[in-house]
Amino acid sequence: MKIRRSHPLAFITAALAALTLALLGPVTARASAATTATAAAKAGTVRNGASQPVYSYADAIRETVWVDTGLDGDGNGHTDRVAADIIRPSEPAAAGLKIPVIMDASPYYACCGRGNESQLKTYDAQGRPVQFPLYYDNYFVPRGYAVVLVDLAGTNRSDGCVDVGGPSDVTSAKAVVDWLNGRAAGYSSATGGAAVTPGWTNGSVGMIGKSWDGTIANGVAATGVQGLKTIVPISSISSWYDYYRSDGAALYDGTPADLSSVVESSAAASRCSAVQKQLAAGSPANGNWSTLWQQRDYVASAAKVRASVFVVHGMQDLNVRDINFSQWWTALARTGVDRKIWLSQTGHVDPFDYRRGPWVDTLHSWFDHYLLGVDNGIQLAPAADVERAPDQWTQDRTWPAPGTVTSTLGLKPGTLTTAAGGGTARFTDNASHGENDWAAAADTATPDKTAFTTGPLTQDLRMSGGGSITLSVKSSTSSAHLSAVLVDLGPAAIRDYQGSGEGITTLATRSCWGDSTAGDSACFLDTAADTAQVGYTVFSRGWADLGHYAGLAKAVTLTPGKAYSITFDLAGTDHVVPAGHRLALIVAGTDNGLLNPPASDPTVTVDLAHSSLRLPLVGGAGTLPKTVRPAGGALLRGLAGPVVRPDTFR
Repeated sequence: MKIRRSHPLAFITAALAALTLALLGPVTARASAATTATAAAKAGTVRNGASQPVYSYADAIRETVWVDTGLDGDGNGHTDRVAADIIRPSEPAAAGLKIPVIMDASPYYACCGRGNESQLKTYDAQGRPVQFPLYYDNYFVPRGYAVVLVDLAGTNRSDGCVDVGGPSDVTSAKAVVDWLNGRAAGYSSATGGAAVTPGWTNGSVGMIGKSWDGTIANGVAATGVQGLKTIVPISSISSWYDYYRSDGAALYDGTPADLSSVVESSAAASRCSAVQKQLAAGSPANGNWSTLWQQRDYVASAAKVRASVFVVHGMQDLNVRDINFSQWWTALARTGVDRKIWLSQTGHVDPFDYRRGPWVDTLHSWFDHYLLGVDNGIQLAPAADVERAPDQWTQDRTWPAPGTVTSTLGLKPGTLTTAAGGGTARFTDNASHGENDWAAAADTATPDKTAFTTGPLTQDLRMSGGGSITLSVKSSTSSAHLSAVLVDLGPAAIRDYQGSGEGITTLATRSCWGDSTAGDSACFLDTAADTAQVGYTVFSRGWADLGHYAGLAKAVTLTPGKAYSITFDLAGTDHVVPAGHRLALIVAGTDNGLLNPPASDPTVTVDLAHSSLRLPLVGGAGTLPKTVRPAGGALLRGLAGPVVRPDTFR
């Protein structure tokens, strides 16, 4: 059984940050016409506390190096080589300067694309890279960075096999970090070729990426590899078990083998059947913890992380669910590494598409500090940016917020209370219903859920961090799944995270972020917030299989009518329930669209005296009202459609 929770958080001084950043002034203009300036090249790119776009993007060196991973994933008797496409300014080498690297290792460069416009890598007739997806190259190369985009093993132009976050994926990216630091071999072609050494770099690497890409950044950081100075995981996994399962309950049909088949190259598809079988066999549908999941649990190796970490996640990400960012953040607290976090109201969305200007400025300062050594104060700035309403953000010097206290709440029939709980509640699993149905009927007795609410709040109540719930239950059948969701009962304007853009709308206009060539434009489609007016907001969730009440090692067959006690996590979030609204906890069975149903449809009886809810509340539970409002029977209005499971991971 894995145990990895609740580590103390480090604190960062905010007053120094405000003073430092005020003295430095604005970061830089975003769009620029880079020029080749001999004097600037000799002196480097840093001016006025920030790297400046003094190098030519048009004249940048574009090349591919195939790096030996030391693995033979496809069993052909030859070690695998992965393709690293590189773009770097030409001037620094001529001036005797060495430069750092921004690296995005991805399986998506040929199959699915990156960013809101699904950009793919492109090559000229000689196989030299032309288009580097996203804006990292356009913006950062003129400022004195190299950008390296790595095809994970078994994808695009790389050898080997995709193993979905396992040793092959992680090693194929780590090998490039090693090559950049002189510890691995690189070649000028996929087979044979001349040895290539990276004499142009100082070996300082920052990894960035969304989804699978950022997940690999987490995995490489968890190896403790030297030279990796920072990572920026966006909407990323910290444990693959917690992508596919939740405390024993299946979140998705299928196995990691299904995901690998989406991204692997045609060559890998023909030679990697053995790896596919291992992926399927190692991820049992019964929800048990296995060696495969252990290999893909980066949280367990968080103590090895040396790099600073800038975590970015959507608090309504129903693809890579929020437990992934919150458990990673908590585990990193004990390492002492510098950390920063952005939490938006979106789903699985890149910050470039919901807060573009501040994001690029902040990322610029972050890389300047950790890769170029610029003393710009970013490490002293408030650690957390949280979106409270569409395009409305607040900051805190630490996260969870200062003054957060883990508070225990009791459960009584229909009531969420600061006193001890008591009584019983009952529901029957209905796999056709989910959290939207439950929350809309929070004040109405329905057979598929049981709800516990506070009275109207007399002051704002803020939850900052991850909670947990303990339930003492009896099932009428030999299997049962449990869902627990927290709901803000009251009207609000929110991002429509269940819409097609998961909280954003793509516009017809473009803005430019760096320099362009004919084959690689720096101009990207603009976006705006896609909003909805709702009568309730589900803001934290947790799911579990009761058969894993004693741990994840092995599921047990339940004895109908026997009492079992289970504790499981509610995902991290940062939400304010405003004064006048009510806080609700809803406990039910299958959460339609987000949780696969059990083998039966049990009736579950909850012993409330031995059940409780623990929440990280700013200021503690003293702000909760002592009374509750009687159920009124009115249906509340939420988002227009049901929760829809994402079709892709990317």
